[in-house]
This record gives sequence, C-alpha cells and structure tokens, in this order.
Amino acid sequence: MNPVTQIRPSPIAGSWYSSKADELHEELEGYLNAAKNPALNGQLVGLIAPHAGYFYSGLTAGHAFTTVKGLAFDLCVVVSPIHEYKPYPLVTSAHNVYATPLGQVEVAHDLVDKLNLHLKGAGLPPAQPIANDREHSLEIQLPFLQTALAEPFRLLPLMVRSSDPAYLSKAALVLADLLRDKNVLLVASTDLSHFYDESTANALDQVMLKCITDFSPKGVLQAEASQKGFACGSGAVALVLWAAKALGANQVTLLDHSTSARASKDTSSVVGYGALAITRQGAA
Repeated sequence: MNPVTQIRPSPIAGSWYSSKADELHEELEGYLNAAKNPALNGQLVGLIAPHAGYFYSGLTAGHAFTTVKGLAFDLCVVVSPIHEYKPYPLVTSAHNVYATPLGQVEVAHDLVDKLNLHLKGAGLPPAQPIANDREHSLEIQLPFLQTALAEPFRLLPLMVRSSDPAYLSKAALVLADLLRDKNVLLVASTDLSHFYDESTANALDQVMLKCITDFSPKGVLQAEASQKGFACGSGAVALVLWAAKALGANQVTLLDHSTSARASKDTSSVVGYGALAITRQGAA
C-alpha cells in the first residue's frame, strides 16, 4: 500500500470527467443551467445525486446541484457507497484534502473525530479511515459542489458498506446530533438499476424512487434487499434520509430521472439515475 499523503489526488479526472479545469467548469455550468426544477418549498436539507461519468449522468445531477447554486454551506456531508471490499460498515478518508481539477476540498477531520467518538459512545462501529482509495461515487459529487456553491466548503466524507437498518438508523441519529445548528448540506450519492433494458429499468427505478419520495429509508433498504428496486448506494441514501429526518426534514422531491440511454442511445442495457431534494417544510 502506498503511504498516506496529505492530498488525495483524483484517480478519475481525465476519464469520468475532464482533467482540464476550464473545460470541466464550462461543462458543469452547462448542466446546472440546463436544469429546470419545480419550486421547492421550505429549507433545503440534502440532495440525492447520481455518480456515473458526467457524460452519462451529468444532466440529471445538474437538477440536484442547481438547487444550491449560489448558496454557501460551511460543511458538506457527502455519503456514498464504497465499491471495493472493506470489512467495515462505515468508511472515511485518511487524507486531509481531496484534489479535483477545480481545486482542493478540506476534509473536516475534527468533525470526523467527533463523529467517531460519538459512534463509539453509542456502542457503534466508527468510520474507518482509509487512504489511497479509488472510490468514484464520493469524489464525483465534489466538482459539482465546487461549481455550484458560492464559497469553499469543508467536507465530511462517509462511505457506507452496511445495509443493516439498525446500524444505519442509529449512526444517522449520531450524525444528526453532530450536525445540528450547523450550516450544512447532506448529499447522498447513488445510481439506480444497472444493466436492464430501459423499460425494465424504468419500472425498477420507479419502485426505488417511490421509497425515497415516501421518505422511507427502511423501504429503500427493503426494496434493494428484495430486488424490487435498486440503488447501489441504498445504504448511503438510507443513512442520509434518517439523518435528514432527525434534522427536521419531512419531504423528498423528485427533480429528474433518466437512464444512460439518454447519452448512449442504447436502450438494451442501461443504468438509472435520479436527482432528488430533501427539504424541511414550514421552516422559517
């Protein structure tokens, strides 16, 4: 294993998205400006966004991130799956910053340490720090945040392997207590169904999207477990929904749904993408 460096260089710039800052910024602005969303009532608490290469899912992701265009958050909590095997229910980064072509994003290690202290206090396994990972699903949200937000932000990165509702619901409450009264945005990273024909994918995705818009983290996990709907980040989505609910959120709005066929034109084997906003209705 390579030694831990302060900076986590991007392993996906130049493949999943452009490695050229000007080109990347222009592409992201295009996605943000193309998105036309319904009006959201109340205060935005979190987003759910896809994590494929921007060529495939960038237009859908733009619907999520245009909701925060021009806003500022002190902290963004990005919660994703982790696609490589790690023997931990929850993982975080050992690096001090994530690097993208648009600059560096500081990891809020003081809050990671507090989160782990509180998880241990609640009798739960903490978030295990790892280094030199190649996880795309967390990183791919960062250039969108760097482009949409008006000011730099600190990052609390969490990668979820657990699908245990008992663990995820309890960890979410610990996370929510840590975040309460902070100027924070939650972001859950997930794609939907994988490699079905488009008609089948749309049907499966509607099941999963209904669980999410019903604000049912348990339903999300059950749909995945029963294979009635799919989200590779089902654990991440469930954790974010439970945390958002603990922070007073009470509505999830679907902003956009698409499949990879929109870009590839191949409807025989597609991946589904959804963009959703989590809000607290009736907020002052």
